[in-house]
Amino acid sequence: MNLSEKYDLSVVKWFTIMSSVYLVIGTLIGVYIAAELAFPYLNDLGTDLPYFQFGRLRPLHTNAVIFAFGGSALMAAAFYIVQRTNQVRLWSNKMAWFTFWSWNTVIALAVITLPLGLTQSKEYAELEWPIDILITLSWASYLYNFVMTIHIRDRNKVPHVYVANWFFLGMMVMVTYLHVVNNLSIPVDWFKSYSIFSGVQDAMIQWWWGHNAVGFFLTAGFLGMMYYFVPKQAERPIYSYRLSIIHFWALMFGYVWLGAHHE
Repeated sequence: MNLSEKYDLSVVKWFTIMSSVYLVIGTLIGVYIAAELAFPYLNDLGTDLPYFQFGRLRPLHTNAVIFAFGGSALMAAAFYIVQRTNQVRLWSNKMAWFTFWSWNTVIALAVITLPLGLTQSKEYAELEWPIDILITLSWASYLYNFVMTIHIRDRNKVPHVYVANWFFLGMMVMVTYLHVVNNLSIPVDWFKSYSIFSGVQDAMIQWWWGHNAVGFFLTAGFLGMMYYFVPKQAERPIYSYRLSIIHFWALMFGYVWLGAHHE
């Protein structure tokens, strides 16, 4: 039996392809807005077209690099690693494809709404409330499919959950409640809402999310990748499995409370 028959790799392949596409697009947007800072007259070219000015393209760049490129890479890696380390196919191939299409729909909506100036004005959480709901559904399907794939493993063959999966799971759980709490808002229009928090509380909640977008989305998930692919490439087991467990719990308990220094 070859790998394509044993595991669900098609969704992994397409997440990887889209991650590569978004890396190129996000980087090009970053180069352009950097040029706008170096050569301010580029902003003047968009006087009648505000869609290309720095203030509109900056959030598009950050969302493209963090959530489009990084998110697609995380989903590809998680769906690949959870199958290989548990020796089982994804619990639901259809749900994996729902995650793929819903996540890419979010990215397409970001490309449309952010240049139009439709934004909550929260860094790394600019997208308005209808898109936030779609993000939540997409992320929940990703989390549930991942957990159920671990659950259905043959415990005689795989008695322990490999540490890479713990890092992915920690990232998924933390990002879920950080995203939901930070985006609690009162809608007043289809693309306008106001946060239920105000003043200092709003700033504290925003950067509780913003800092942990780095701490969990861009750290814990990618550490999960490293715990699988580095030993695989080195053809050697992890130096100390106990140390990796200390690493995991230190990150989970220590990092999540940081963020206020951004306020």
